[in-house]
Amino acid sequence: MIKKILIIDDSPIAKTILSSCLPAGRSFEVLEANNGEDGVRLFIESNPDLIFTDLMMPVMDGMEAIRKMKEIRKDALIVVCSADIQPKSIELVMELGAFTLIKKPPSRETLADLFLKLDAHNKSSAGQ
Repeated sequence: MIKKILIIDDSPIAKTILSSCLPAGRSFEVLEANNGEDGVRLFIESNPDLIFTDLMMPVMDGMEAIRKMKEIRKDALIVVCSADIQPKSIELVMELGAFTLIKKPPSRETLADLFLKLDAHNKSSAGQ
């Protein structure tokens, strides 16, 4: 069950929009980081259930952050939230181990669908 969420994005507006689109009626602890380096540090410190990350950020980009988080915890659930939805970018983040990529800015409907998929994934992983 997803309770703790880490949002990694250098845009305060993007973080606010993403947080506001999280499914209603569920209680989440939401942590935020402004770049990949801070995101990886918070990932290590807080062990979130779900990570949303942008790709283009200062200090450390999202691709490198995904690599590092997956090295630390192979089962980390990472969703890329980016305006860059080119097929090459999607292919690359999936190769790195992201769960999926959603277009920025997200909508409530997009996140509702995502959480249905995440819940199904968590149930199937728990049954293994």
